[in-house]
Amino acid sequence: MNIIKLNANNGKNPLEIFFDWLEPDVFKINKNITDSLAGSASLVTELSGHIINSGGKRIRPLLTVACSKLCNYTGSRHINLASVIEFIHTATLLHDDVVDNSKKRRGKHSANFIWDNKSSILVGDYLLSKAFRMLIKDGSANCLDIISKASVKISQGEVKQLVSVKNLHTNESQYLDIIDHKTAELFSAACQLGGEISEANKEKKMSLAEFGTFLGIAYQIIDDTLDYFSNFKTSGKNAGNDLKEGKMSLPLIICYRRCNKSEKKLVEYIIGKNSTNQNDFRKIISLMEKYNVRNDCIKKAIHFSIMAKDSLGIFPNSVEKTKFLNLVDYLVHRTS
Repeated sequence: MNIIKLNANNGKNPLEIFFDWLEPDVFKINKNITDSLAGSASLVTELSGHIINSGGKRIRPLLTVACSKLCNYTGSRHINLASVIEFIHTATLLHDDVVDNSKKRRGKHSANFIWDNKSSILVGDYLLSKAFRMLIKDGSANCLDIISKASVKISQGEVKQLVSVKNLHTNESQYLDIIDHKTAELFSAACQLGGEISEANKEKKMSLAEFGTFLGIAYQIIDDTLDYFSNFKTSGKNAGNDLKEGKMSLPLIICYRRCNKSEKKLVEYIIGKNSTNQNDFRKIISLMEKYNVRNDCIKKAIHFSIMAKDSLGIFPNSVEKTKFLNLVDYLVHRTS
């Protein structure tokens, strides 16, 4: 199973450089994931393999490995724990697509579309169970505590997002709370694991936790912005999914707040429909362009990215730290 693709081209971007830095561990993570799924039911290996190999950036498991290296860890536990993070993330994606009734993920048919909702839910549950079994084998109560708390918070975020669907009264602070739970928490947990196994001091562990949180928030803001403004040819994403699902992401929240009364009524009408079409999407985009929504969302993401970089201030300057800082900048200026 080819879990993480490595780019061997010249002129590499910071993400590709990050991959290269971690290349030896990347292969070990791939093997560990494959070995962990060996002997599972064919549905588990086929369905989980479909989503794991669907072209994601693998930021979360790589953060576990990278943070352990930043803390000068020399053991091997980071491989297993990075795999745990990937299993949990994959499980949340499977469950998300069922809840959102998604037909596509990263430009390809979603697992629930190819198989069915029941299969996606059950395989997601299996991966979560597998992750916790791997944590038990690791033997660290602290690592188990980090992941169990993250799992609870992620579930709370899913519920909060569900409650906010089509609720135009959702404000920016509520949105940030949702993505802090739903996205940033797993980023933070991934970073915390790297510090925990390195036996870093309390201040460094807290710094890594904050770094993951702020990076996760910035990352999700950009993701939500790209859902309205991405180019499918470069991103592989079909723009407008969040509007179709009635998600109150930051672009829509800002747009609605800035609209005049007649424009607000138009947004309310579109959101209130049972289904939206391309014409509806174009009308929303027109309003977003009028109120400079895209640029302001990016500015907010950059704000959190700066906080992420500042969180690493406790670590001395090094080649490794520079790779982190460059990665943060790349992720908030990405177009896919």
